[in-house]
Amino acid sequence: MKKLALALVFLGWSFVSLKAQTLKNTSNNKTEIQYLSGIDKDHMVDWDFFCSEGNNSGKWTKIGVPSCWELQGFGGYNYGHDGRDKTKKIHKEYGLYKRSFFAPLQWKNNEVKIVFEGVMTDAEVKINGKLAGEIHQGAFYEFKYTISELLKYGKENLLEVKVNKVSSNTSINFAERDADFWIFGGIYRPVYLEIVPKDFMERIAVNAKADGTIEMDVFSASKKATGVQLFLSDLKGNKIQDLPLDSMNFKNGKWSIATKAKNVKTWNPEKPNLYLLNVALVDKSKKVLHSLTERIGFRTVEIKAGDGIYVNGQRIKFKGVNRHSFYPSSGRTTSKALSIAHVKMMKDMNMNAVRMSHYPPDVHFLEVCDSLGLFVIDEVCTWHSPHLDTKVGEKIVKETVVRDVNHPSILLWANGNETGWNTELDDDYAIWDIQKREVLHPWNIFNKTNTMHYPSYHVFAYDGYAKDKIYFPTEFLHGLYDGGHGAGLEDYWKQMWNMPLSAGGFLWDFADEAVVRTDKNGFLDADGNHAADGIVGPYGEKEASYFTIKQIWSPIYLEDRFIKNDFNGVFRVENRYHFTNLEECKITAKWVQFEGPKGSSKLNVLAQSNVALPSLKPGEKGTFTVALPTNWQTADALYLTAIDATGMEIFTWSYPVKTPQQLNTRIIAKSNNGAIKMVKDNGQIIVEAAGIRYVFSDKTSLLQEVKKEGKLIPFHNGPIILGHKDKIISLTTNTQKDKIEILTVFELKDKSPDWASHKELSSDQIKWTIHSNGLLDLEVQIKGKKQVTDYKGITFSFPESEVSGMKWLGDGPYRVWRNRMKGTQFKVWENDYNNTVTGESGFVYPEFKGFFSSLYWATVKGKNNNGFTIYCHSPHTFLRMLTPQNPTPKEDPKGRLSPKFPQGDISFVKNIPAIGTKFQEGDKMGPQGNSENYFGNDDEPIVLHLTFEF
Repeated sequence: MKKLALALVFLGWSFVSLKAQTLKNTSNNKTEIQYLSGIDKDHMVDWDFFCSEGNNSGKWTKIGVPSCWELQGFGGYNYGHDGRDKTKKIHKEYGLYKRSFFAPLQWKNNEVKIVFEGVMTDAEVKINGKLAGEIHQGAFYEFKYTISELLKYGKENLLEVKVNKVSSNTSINFAERDADFWIFGGIYRPVYLEIVPKDFMERIAVNAKADGTIEMDVFSASKKATGVQLFLSDLKGNKIQDLPLDSMNFKNGKWSIATKAKNVKTWNPEKPNLYLLNVALVDKSKKVLHSLTERIGFRTVEIKAGDGIYVNGQRIKFKGVNRHSFYPSSGRTTSKALSIAHVKMMKDMNMNAVRMSHYPPDVHFLEVCDSLGLFVIDEVCTWHSPHLDTKVGEKIVKETVVRDVNHPSILLWANGNETGWNTELDDDYAIWDIQKREVLHPWNIFNKTNTMHYPSYHVFAYDGYAKDKIYFPTEFLHGLYDGGHGAGLEDYWKQMWNMPLSAGGFLWDFADEAVVRTDKNGFLDADGNHAADGIVGPYGEKEASYFTIKQIWSPIYLEDRFIKNDFNGVFRVENRYHFTNLEECKITAKWVQFEGPKGSSKLNVLAQSNVALPSLKPGEKGTFTVALPTNWQTADALYLTAIDATGMEIFTWSYPVKTPQQLNTRIIAKSNNGAIKMVKDNGQIIVEAAGIRYVFSDKTSLLQEVKKEGKLIPFHNGPIILGHKDKIISLTTNTQKDKIEILTVFELKDKSPDWASHKELSSDQIKWTIHSNGLLDLEVQIKGKKQVTDYKGITFSFPESEVSGMKWLGDGPYRVWRNRMKGTQFKVWENDYNNTVTGESGFVYPEFKGFFSSLYWATVKGKNNNGFTIYCHSPHTFLRMLTPQNPTPKEDPKGRLSPKFPQGDISFVKNIPAIGTKFQEGDKMGPQGNSENYFGNDDEPIVLHLTFEF
């Protein structure tokens, strides 16, 4: 075991915190780290373990450390809300851990500490049978004990830890275990020994400002030390400059130091420049007693009352998300690899900020935010009330700030969440924070900010007595299933971006927190609708809102553009970066053509060019021009792909060049001179052509049956005009040489108020045209109407059980809602059938069922039939593909996440519904959520022109 632990020092160092620690080397003035546990969820070390009750209890066995013991098959699962349900048992097991380790004789000359990065919840630690210190309370905080006097040097030593899942401190349980997240037990973060010289620095705290000024506190009780020496190096360890001390004072075990670095690059999320600050504690002969290396970034944070939040002189709009430290198969035990993956996804969505919800994360997550670039709100764990008691709260605040003080990514502290804060702790942060970062009360008006959660669009930022506060919702657009997040974001962001006192906000939340139930055969459990609120699934599966956010929060903002025949290549652009000139980015333009339904899904690139972006400072607007190749009008679409200065894609915008009619004309076969015949029999109109038999009702002209070469294709019962009540006044047929027409005309009933001023008003019509090559044309004409609250369009029936997939040209690959239209791309897509309930079942994305925008053509793949292809010649038409399965009424009691779908199975409509959030209906989330639609008037009827190929 000893050899394994020593090996882990080297195996795991890339994952280890840079918090004033270095690897063991030949010098005796460094800090040595020896892991007693593994380093993360993927590298655990077995300890002896006894669980008091629940699964796999009452016996000594083995457990991997670090871990949450429930995920290792012990104890019992609870969600934080379970205490409110009298039918659910609250599991209160404790765990006993044992681990032996060897203490070399040379450690006698050192100070040895044992460090626990996180234990849920109360931890009693013994070394060789003796208490290492007082019982630690608080599940999310790092703590350590000096154990030099307890060790047997040159021998094996016994570490014993008793972990009580439920704290003996009632306020800890209310703060951490009666919350809206999963509750776990165990030593869930790494455990290691820290071996330092006898004369050592306990820690250092750094305030590195944007102008290069460094203020630093060095904490040391050494009586030999006479001062500190500093130099700055790059991340590879190459020395850049010595740092002469402008001042150095010692008092009460702390050296207070001031210096200034020259010609440094500042830290920000767009350019996260980092340095290594090398600190040496020296004696009067300048001998180094102890040396530490701290990774720092130079940046200055200011919160200006009645103005905004500034970083390095730039006022910031926070594009943020809340994030739990969580993984389905390991609970709160994570890894640096997972931290990197999560931050990369946030950056890919063009986010610049993350809020720790609702507790300090693993150190490696903050390190990744530092290195890849995200602003951070760091938070202590309280949730609603009652409050955390002051005595234990003071210790928790200290542990949080002392551990995290030097991360440049952290801009603000949050004293708990949603009225759970203890206001007596507000002043404690400044005691431990050399940077004096300000403190928030999330979900409240406090000090300079208004962080009220989940505002409706219509009252957003209009709190009458708080108009002079910086509006900064630390939670908004609460996602649940397929609602929230991207749905409503465009409306909210327009307000946030344009309101001077808005500092942006934080979406709730990043990932579905569904846990693997080891007691239920691996079932992924999101506790109903409590934890199914992520932008991504439990394992990072990307939902549609991921790409909507990516487009809306793009730092290169393009005005919506439509390409017509007089297109001149000019696009209006705004630089929505905070620290980057637009000319540092690149855009590539591609003019492409698509193949038809039977062809390849690959793009045929006709022309490609680089776009010269203008020099625009943050906040400036301008234009750029895409070169028009001579054959640009033969293209089907234009793609613009933006790449940032690091080579990461910002977004790809797509613009159809041809109308649906123009594009489909190129790929649809024309009528031929083949035979076609029609008979009327027993109330039916039967038409046969090219081996296809169509049956229509001679009373309504609705399609009743399609057979191809004798095999039924179950597409029927349409077109039903949605919301239509007019009576049929005529149904006629017309036989021509190579086609047959069936025309149905409805009475003119719903006249507009000014109908008398019109020379002629058009009636609703259904016109079928059956061509001799078997193609079936449909043209439906529907009267326009100024205001519509139901669907405008047509629908057909097709059994869901007969659908295996779909290939289409249009926006995709994700479905859309009226208030979530952004984030798609116009191209040929192909999805297999699934019945995913977003965030709940299967986590298979894109979801197959729903509304899809900008339909040009679609092939519906059948299971026991040949399927068929639809060509849509009418612009701005939505395809409705089947009806998504809704969450249960218990999970969505208000119906906010279950928009009503049209009758039938496959529809072609001109308007679609919005979707809500967990707490709001769609119409409370901005103009795009309004249920009203405006379609003009009777002067220009709505026309749906389709061609079916069976």
